[in-house]
Amino acid sequence: MKLAFVLNGKPVELDIEPQETLAEVLRNRCHLTGLKISCEVQVCGSCTTLVDDLPVSACTYLAYEARGRRVTTIEGLSEGQPLHPIQQAFLDEFAFQCGFCTPGMILMAKALLLENPNPTDFDLVAYTDGNLCRCTGYRPILKAIRRAASLMREPEAARP
Repeated sequence: MKLAFVLNGKPVELDIEPQETLAEVLRNRCHLTGLKISCEVQVCGSCTTLVDDLPVSACTYLAYEARGRRVTTIEGLSEGQPLHPIQQAFLDEFAFQCGFCTPGMILMAKALLLENPNPTDFDLVAYTDGNLCRCTGYRPILKAIRRAASLMREPEAARP
């Protein structure tokens, strides 16, 4: 079947099998390997991808459900900038170790900050609940999201 959608700002049209997940299509057909597949049952958040700016677990989201929608992966986040403020904040706060969960964490943070540009600590903990990290603990990740929120609220001219 045909699948047409916008991927990281560019129109894409592919022939897919009905049972293919968005994760499979993005990794295997579009060669976007920033998305990681771990649990394959919508538990860990490593495959978090944005569909119309909302986080989805791409490992269980059928690719066909993305038809006509905007899909954003970690590769498309910076939109031509050197780094998106969330990516920069994760670097600044050392909010990663192995990096396996980092793309999903960053995209989850983007969805959170689009929905709520000034999240409370409770909001941060609640929103990150579906993204697991086995290396860093969560303090640097939460600190990075707080920093990103601050960076994103600054006027663009004031950003480094």
